[in-house]
Amino acid sequence: MSEPPRPPVDVSARRRRDVLAALRRGTVPESGLDLLAVGLDRFDAALDEELDTVATGGAVFKAIRGEYGAGKTFFTRHLAERAARRGFATAEVQISETQTPLHRLETVYRRITESLRTASVTPSAFRPIIDSWLYGLEEEAIEADPALAEDGDALSQAVGILMESRLRGVSQRSPLFAQALRGYQRATMEGDAATAEGLAAWMAGQPQVGASAKRAAGIRGDLDHFGAMAFLEGLLVVLRDAGHPGLLLVLDEVETLQRVRGDVRDKALNALRQLVDEIDAGRFPGLYLVITGTPAFFDGPSGVPRLPPLAGRLATDFSTDARFDNPRAIQVRLPGFTPESLVELGCRVRDLHGQGSARVAAVDDDYLRALAYAVTGQLGGKVGIAPRLYLKKLVADVLDRVEQFDDFDPRVHYALTVGSGEMTPEESVAAGATTVDDIDLDL
Repeated sequence: MSEPPRPPVDVSARRRRDVLAALRRGTVPESGLDLLAVGLDRFDAALDEELDTVATGGAVFKAIRGEYGAGKTFFTRHLAERAARRGFATAEVQISETQTPLHRLETVYRRITESLRTASVTPSAFRPIIDSWLYGLEEEAIEADPALAEDGDALSQAVGILMESRLRGVSQRSPLFAQALRGYQRATMEGDAATAEGLAAWMAGQPQVGASAKRAAGIRGDLDHFGAMAFLEGLLVVLRDAGHPGLLLVLDEVETLQRVRGDVRDKALNALRQLVDEIDAGRFPGLYLVITGTPAFFDGPSGVPRLPPLAGRLATDFSTDARFDNPRAIQVRLPGFTPESLVELGCRVRDLHGQGSARVAAVDDDYLRALAYAVTGQLGGKVGIAPRLYLKKLVADVLDRVEQFDDFDPRVHYALTVGSGEMTPEESVAAGATTVDDIDLDL
């Protein structure tokens, strides 16, 4: 086996620590995924083309298809990092029956604003983006008329005029968004922090905003399903004017729709169809919308096929060899890990960890291969769902101990133990676990 490429030597200590901490917990890191990306380079050119399309005023919809463990969350977060480096804002929303039902777009919009982030601002970046936008309008107004810098009322009026010109198209669909922005801008300039905070929350889709804040802007009520579509338009306009070329929005775990009541499922599928159609119609310039799901969701009777118009829009031919899949297609499949790629991933993690320890760097590839096969064997030979447990065991049980204890030899002192309590339901099914007892494996 050829030596896999090593991570860049200039990886910061914090970045390295954050990645390893996530793997130790058995979760996908929030950042630094370029250090772990294995087998994704085949998608890079198409993704860059699509990001270019969005950055120049277009919109893109993409469906990511893969079995559990194929790396859907990893793929979308890797794409989000790629987008953030280009200046995009990003948001990740977990679809769920109780917390974020897809057919309630007002709830989805609220989750977008709560998870909104940029390369420099962590969630929620919604209010900092609004403030940045208004500051830009003020700068533009003052540049056109320097005297406005000494006249707050005149400046507020000039900013309002600029605001109206930017939001003219959105105002026709939802005048409330622009109205709330005007109220927010006025409250900010007057130093009315409570009203500004309330209106920012209302624009972000938060329920139960105080009546006094809404009354100050002349608005009433809460955001509904259709208003959320218009508010998303407004957010995209604000993002572009604030210097962000677009929004990369991920709707993760859409396959959970298969577990809800039939009528709720049909409403959710129709909401998804509506989003796809609105993107195609050009309503959301600057939006790159990504959904993830299992093959059963895209092909099964409880998923997309229940709504033929949506099925037709997402239809993609996967009958040919996966080597010839078109990464530009509306739906792409992740083939998942092979034994070789799993070992390559282990090598990358070993090398990343080993930048802080010569002993860790000396853990050989043969051991990483043996551990990979042992974990895969515990999961019924299903290598596709092995990466999470493999990396968790590798970092927490092996590499950390090698680093801390000079006399620790994983071949002598470590026996792989996988407890049912640390497995996900999918991993437990693969393992055939029937009790809570730990299962010891010779390694």
